[in-house]
Amino acid sequence: MLNTNLKHVESREEIEELLKDNANVMICCGRMGSMCVPVYAIMEKIGPKYPHVEMRDVDFDISVASFIKNLPECSLFRGLPFTIYFKNSKVVKATTSIQNEEQIVSILNDIFVD
Repeated sequence: MLNTNLKHVESREEIEELLKDNANVMICCGRMGSMCVPVYAIMEKIGPKYPHVEMRDVDFDISVASFIKNLPECSLFRGLPFTIYFKNSKVVKATTSIQNEEQIVSILNDIFVD
């Protein structure tokens, strides 16, 4: 399990329910490494400003991460974390590697208009 203050996704059923029950979902799949931790921290910081977006993390090394790893949008990704943005259960954006707050906020503002 990741050592973050985000809600963790730990099963395929949780991902499916999360996507079914929420129009706007951001999932960051990674480890507690130097490229991932800043993204988790940004999500923790900005989460309250985006109550209409469900933000979660997934440990890259557990079986449920295969759901993220096997998405076509992630097929060429080589760096962690994989950050996936879903709108109405469909992938609308996917990024790899470290992102800064400005980049994340820009994506959220572009695709998850309240």
